[in-house]
Amino acid sequence: MLEELRITGLGVIDDTTLRLTTGMNVITGETGAGKTMVVTGLGLLFGGRADAGRVRADPGRAVVEGRLRLGGKLADTVLARITEAGGEPDDDGSLLLSRTVTIEGRSRAHVGGRSMPVSMLSEVGDQVLAVHGQSDQLRLLRPSEQRGSLDRFAGPDHEKLLQTYRETYTRWRSVVDDLADRRRNARARSQESDLLKLGLDEISRVDPQPGEDDELRTEAQRLEHAEGLRLAAAQAAQALASGVEVADDAPDATELLGLARRTLEAESGTDPKLGELAARLEEAATLIGDVSSELSAYLGELDADPARLEQIYERRAALRALTRKYADDVEGVIAWAENARTRLAALDSSDELLDELDKERQRLAVQVGELAGKLTAARAEAAVRFSEAVSVELAGLAMPHARVEVAVLSRPVGRDEPTVTVDGDEVAAGPDGADEVELRLVAHPGAPSLPLQKGASGGELSRVMLAIEVVFAGAGGPETLVFDEVDAGVGGQAAVEIGKRLARLARTHQVLVVTHLPQVAAFADRHLVVAKDTGGAITTSGVRVVEETERARELARMLAGLPDSDLGIAHAEELLAVAAKEKRR
Repeated sequence: MLEELRITGLGVIDDTTLRLTTGMNVITGETGAGKTMVVTGLGLLFGGRADAGRVRADPGRAVVEGRLRLGGKLADTVLARITEAGGEPDDDGSLLLSRTVTIEGRSRAHVGGRSMPVSMLSEVGDQVLAVHGQSDQLRLLRPSEQRGSLDRFAGPDHEKLLQTYRETYTRWRSVVDDLADRRRNARARSQESDLLKLGLDEISRVDPQPGEDDELRTEAQRLEHAEGLRLAAAQAAQALASGVEVADDAPDATELLGLARRTLEAESGTDPKLGELAARLEEAATLIGDVSSELSAYLGELDADPARLEQIYERRAALRALTRKYADDVEGVIAWAENARTRLAALDSSDELLDELDKERQRLAVQVGELAGKLTAARAEAAVRFSEAVSVELAGLAMPHARVEVAVLSRPVGRDEPTVTVDGDEVAAGPDGADEVELRLVAHPGAPSLPLQKGASGGELSRVMLAIEVVFAGAGGPETLVFDEVDAGVGGQAAVEIGKRLARLARTHQVLVVTHLPQVAAFADRHLVVAKDTGGAITTSGVRVVEETERARELARMLAGLPDSDLGIAHAEELLAVAAKEKRR
């Protein structure tokens, strides 16, 4: 639930804090006092579009902060996502959110103490909050929204079926597009394929190996300078064997080191330091012996081979020819060849491949048709349950004879959409199935079944939408529900029934209601009033909690515009008593 909401510098609100509770929170106030800014602030906090025109000139930025406390699986899901993004909950387990919008239009978001993209606020908001208002009613009048709403109402098994359909549909469309592209561009594909084959043939004849060019360069240098290398190695070996002065009777380096070591060891008893130096001379003698052996082996292997050198020259020339055409080095040529083989497979337009793709297209089309048929059946079954549930709610909203119907219709052919066969009929198929869903209202017995936007007046539409939202809430969804003047155009007994329905929702959800109806406000568990202050040079608004006698005065103001009227207060107290009695049922 949303425990706290602080709004600073937004519209007429200078700085105010709303402390919310579980159950039903009602926000009331005079027209123009700033009730809409509360809903606007909620929208900003959960990733809504920022409007710099609503930012107060002083201080030049609007800040909305909120504290969420989540529980159950939702908490695990949301907090895991926030932690993954680098945020973390507060010490008491709550989650802090904030959104800042400057007067220049710049926007920043913070979640769990870390700066994050605004999209993260939207991601959290989609899971924890649903806002319903006049604009949302218009949204729900769109056929795509009606289909999506029915799919959510149908339940998790239906959503799994829909996901399976979407995956199969995507694969089918991919094969259809691939097959069409291969057929349409067969000539261009064939030309590109021939060029790739020529390049691969040339590379395969040379067969370059990773690191080969460096190895050949090193070997060529050794062969080109064989005589100089032999002379240097021979002189070094001779020097190690006979000392610096080369003579037949001169001792070699190993013998000299041995003499030096023995001399030092003889005096090591007098000074241990000489013993340490003697040990190091022994290590040096061993190292020189190893170097001498390796020089002998090197001289034995070193050979000036003009034929081998010519082979290396020819091989390096062949490799350079490849690097001039295909890449900067041998490794690049090898990579080019691998990519070319992959591209060749994609360019294949042979009759055999086209036949295979066509068979795959037909197989997937059958699967799409079967899944679309199952979706239609599932939607039809959910439509019956949904219609019955909404009609029951309408009866309690002073529309006892009205009935909502959900029409599940086949998508007509001829919209440049692919078609599939469903139960023997050819229908258009889209990413969400082969159905169109339309909510219809039968206002009274004998009345025609009309689309909602045509069959309902303003007040009826508000009640129908509220009934729909009550049914949706019973089927799951976010824990916090916001209703922004969904009771517009409603009064009398219907207003009381709306209050009852919202109070019923508040038993399982946190409900925030912006309303102008005292019959609705009377059912609040917490009543917040937005009050305008015109005492200074600039008009500002704040929000305060009203209780007991203050609450009765606010309801009296809403009833008759006379907060101090004894008759109005008596009427308000009677309304509060009725609401309290209803809530105890």
